[in-house]
Amino acid sequence: MQYHQAVRIGQDRARKSQMTLFEHAGFAMLTLTVKKSQGVFVPVGEKEFVSLAQKPDGWVAVIVDEEGYAKAQSKVLPEDQAREILRKAVAAGIPEFDGNVKMV
Repeated sequence: MQYHQAVRIGQDRARKSQMTLFEHAGFAMLTLTVKKSQGVFVPVGEKEFVSLAQKPDGWVAVIVDEEGYAKAQSKVLPEDQAREILRKAVAAGIPEFDGNVKMV
């Protein structure tokens, strides 16, 4: 797959995840659209999992693919607000991701 094809497919998948997170957080932005696998760029995965990631200035709720690549994230929030988004997303049927979240 060529890089620009991976980007296009990844953008579609990340936008879908952005809308999913928006429903629970009220705000969401795209994070990653491609990832490197076996030395080539591929789109982020289709599956959606929810998790939290700690940043230097707070917490973000994230939608990740099956490998933990973040496709969408909330704005930086206090931990209790991020956990509430996580709770809502899990209650809505999004599985929680328990691995390492990859944001770069």
